[in-house]
Amino acid sequence: MNSYRPCVGIMLLNSENLILVGKRLKSNEDTKTAWQMPQGGIDKLEKPIDAALRELKEEIGTNNANIICEHKEWLRYDLPEELRKNLWEGKYKGQEQKWFAMRFLGKDSDIDINTSEPEFRDWKWIKADELLSVVVPFKYDIYQTLIKKLYSNAVRN
Repeated sequence: MNSYRPCVGIMLLNSENLILVGKRLKSNEDTKTAWQMPQGGIDKLEKPIDAALRELKEEIGTNNANIICEHKEWLRYDLPEELRKNLWEGKYKGQEQKWFAMRFLGKDSDIDINTSEPEFRDWKWIKADELLSVVVPFKYDIYQTLIKKLYSNAVRN
């Protein structure tokens, strides 16, 4: 078990360049670091961009967004040991992700986290400089990279 699950991540930006984050459904209600950007696995033979649009629809009920840019490298994170045993039948050490920045084209009322397989208990728009204070610790380094490279590139475009 030293492989990484192929995955995509989406930094969804609204017209004010705020970032959408969702609070994990399986997190404690009062946990302050249980927020994350939408993400999910890539199906066999699926292109990363197609997976990103599918995951957005599955997690927030809409994929009404345009791609602004993508992060060139794949980014990896390791799951904490206690999660590793329970997720994906212990098959993966963590995830390897392809990240996309997208511009949300809809209205806030289009976002519906009560999907057929909900992942989030709540959602909100936050400033880029708030992102690192709300993310789970094991994703901190990836999110730091994404703010420096993906976010800064996205807001320039």
